[in-house]
Amino acid sequence: MGIAYDRTTPHRFDVVGSFLRPARLHEAHHAWKEGRLPKEELARIEDECIEDLIRKEKAAGLGVLTDGEFRREAWHLDFMWSFAGVGHKPTETGLPFHDEAAKIDDTYLTGRIAYTGSHPFIDHFRFVQALEDERTVAKLTIPAPAQFYEQFAMPFNAQTTERVYASHAELADDIVRGYAAFIQDLHAAGCRNLQLDDCSWGMVVDPHAEQYFGVDAAGLERVKEELLEVNNRVLEEAPSDLTINTHICRGNFHSTWACEGGYDGVADFLLAREKVHAFFLEYDDARSGSFEPLAKVPEDRLVVLGLITTKRPELEDRNQVIARIHEAERYVPLERLCLSPQCGFASCDCGNRLTEEEQWAKVALVRSIAEEVWG
Repeated sequence: MGIAYDRTTPHRFDVVGSFLRPARLHEAHHAWKEGRLPKEELARIEDECIEDLIRKEKAAGLGVLTDGEFRREAWHLDFMWSFAGVGHKPTETGLPFHDEAAKIDDTYLTGRIAYTGSHPFIDHFRFVQALEDERTVAKLTIPAPAQFYEQFAMPFNAQTTERVYASHAELADDIVRGYAAFIQDLHAAGCRNLQLDDCSWGMVVDPHAEQYFGVDAAGLERVKEELLEVNNRVLEEAPSDLTINTHICRGNFHSTWACEGGYDGVADFLLAREKVHAFFLEYDDARSGSFEPLAKVPEDRLVVLGLITTKRPELEDRNQVIARIHEAERYVPLERLCLSPQCGFASCDCGNRLTEEEQWAKVALVRSIAEEVWG
């Protein structure tokens, strides 16, 4: 099926990365947090659950393997917690999502951000890589540098960040240095496919963006430049044979969302100028706007259309999905398009509101449509 088993991602039939945690893993994680299970036993159970997940990924026909983010509490925060200078504690309020608060740890600065010379995500990648075969390739997903920057530059973290950094420029410099060192170690471990997950652009396009960032309209344009710059500085320092893609969405917690707005307001920044190989773009409902901004994507970049939602169990109408692919083709040629779900199935350990059976039915639908469209 076209590039389905290429060693470079994305594939025509692809996934964002996270999958629903099985009950056994949920139970083990809760037992560990409550002090009833040793860390070593939790790690053994994680290993076994990931091995089972990868068997299912292969059975589903996926050419890309991930660990489902099974070792994480949240898609982005665990990565940050392993850098010096980053602290966290259980939240009292959570983040405001569309129907409920996302109860993920408050994460803030305790000192200057620095890579410590090692990171658990590198061993997490090695574990998946060891399970590759001639038809599959491993990828690692991490938060984008802009996501890391936004976490500590936002007004809600201003008090703790300002104790450490005199300016956001200094903050960005340390983030770039930290990412560059991590990526070099990851590359040395054998990784050739990295995905930068990035909700910062989703916040920028939201109608309340100026309020979120504490700026006026002109200030919001400066924020866009800052987000683009911190991402591109890291991308420019990465090894030339490392394929780096990015995934953009507007929040994904327990089937709820945080932001809304089309790509129009960031097309000239994100789509036109970010130096990634491919864009995984959320497009599962009206919150994502039209395909028209895709005209800004340069001719050497790919676009993965996230037309299948992970937020609801109902299967999409395949003919409508195929029609939307051809609608997007008005702006990006079919040979530069791919298909995936719009986000992961479990961006946080609680997962979205569907069953594992419904999850794999979604994956099967993506495969079936991709085979029909691209052959």
